[in-house]
Amino acid sequence: MRLSISHDTTYRYDDQVRASIQYLRLTPHDSERQQVLSWQLDLPRPVHAQIDPYGNILHVLTLDEPHEAIVIGARGQVEIDETCEAEHEQQSALPFLRFTRLTQADDAIREFAAQHARAHSDRNGLIDLMHALNAHIVYQPGVTEVDTSAAEAFAGRRGVCQDHTHAFLACARSLGVPARYVSGYLYTDDAEHLASHAWAEAWVGDAWYSFDVTNCLARPERHLKLAVGLDYLDACPVRGMRRGGGCEQMHAQVQVAPLLQVRQQ
Repeated sequence: MRLSISHDTTYRYDDQVRASIQYLRLTPHDSERQQVLSWQLDLPRPVHAQIDPYGNILHVLTLDEPHEAIVIGARGQVEIDETCEAEHEQQSALPFLRFTRLTQADDAIREFAAQHARAHSDRNGLIDLMHALNAHIVYQPGVTEVDTSAAEAFAGRRGVCQDHTHAFLACARSLGVPARYVSGYLYTDDAEHLASHAWAEAWVGDAWYSFDVTNCLARPERHLKLAVGLDYLDACPVRGMRRGGGCEQMHAQVQVAPLLQVRQQ
């Protein structure tokens, strides 16, 4: 499947921002599952690409002059291999056993993981865990924040894809399974579904397998990966700091659409 992505994010401020810095993980890279055909960032000024500790493509946008708005755009085309279920990497998966503040497992999460994965760390056990988390944490936007932890969302039993992913990571790591946060895009026929998405990957055997708790999907057929990390803070597409500006308003518009492929005669 070939996907076309258009992602525009606008930040507006009540007062002038004296200076700001934005960390952008908005550029996908090639892997076993996906091939980047074209990609570009539309930014207020040119930036250089670098690779962060998790292998993500990172751009750092620094604005030293006063400004009242920032517009960040990303667009391109990526080929997705719908038959590829796993991705192999040479880097060690062991760092993804580490808990963070957002993914710390409390007693309730540990008991839940052991019960629903039946203390197994194989793929089938993790799929059962994924379905159990989907039933336990009902999808409901607006009830959690970006700094809501897995334990808080699990206890509240409400949240969004970020909370589903953090809860899965907490469960998997409590079982001794390396697991990582994935940010990216999801193509869906449902126009109401937000195209920006988050899901988890767990290291099973010798490869990374996807677990999309929000949609109960264990096959990443329509998922386009942007970045990975220990949690949301490592992998979120845009994360920044600023001096001044007062209150901030953010508006994001994301479109993900399939492209018809022309067969060569």
